[in-house]
Amino acid sequence: MTEGNDGRLDLSAPATPEMMGLVHAVLEQLWEAHDDVAATDRVRFEMAVIEILGNIVEHAYEIDSTDTGSRRFDVSVAATETELVASFGDNGLPMSIDLSDVAMPDELAESGRGLALAMAAVDDLSYERENGRNLWRLTCTRKG
Repeated sequence: MTEGNDGRLDLSAPATPEMMGLVHAVLEQLWEAHDDVAATDRVRFEMAVIEILGNIVEHAYEIDSTDTGSRRFDVSVAATETELVASFGDNGLPMSIDLSDVAMPDELAESGRGLALAMAAVDDLSYERENGRNLWRLTCTRKG
């Protein structure tokens, strides 16, 4: 993990479920540096970050079950006076998703809630594919 000159925290790691705890640690470091962020904003932001990371780990490498060494993601988190921002990049499969069509699944569905929860928690969520990488950006306007 590195800290940029602007207070941004960056992490590059293998895209494995075990890295979820490391991302939680990065978020804890962000909150230590920005103790003025309201608890409600922290919860919204953390939920969205973890849901997007969960989707990356679970779906970006679905058909590649053997090459775990090259599965990687990058995450950058930052807090300003007005917003919380996270950017993700991964080298997984392209996502075929229209974020405007994302909705909460039926209550009996066993999966499919992650993106809907992330979108409900933040003020802006975007996805694009660029130079062979999936790029996600989420922004949470500070309300507290």
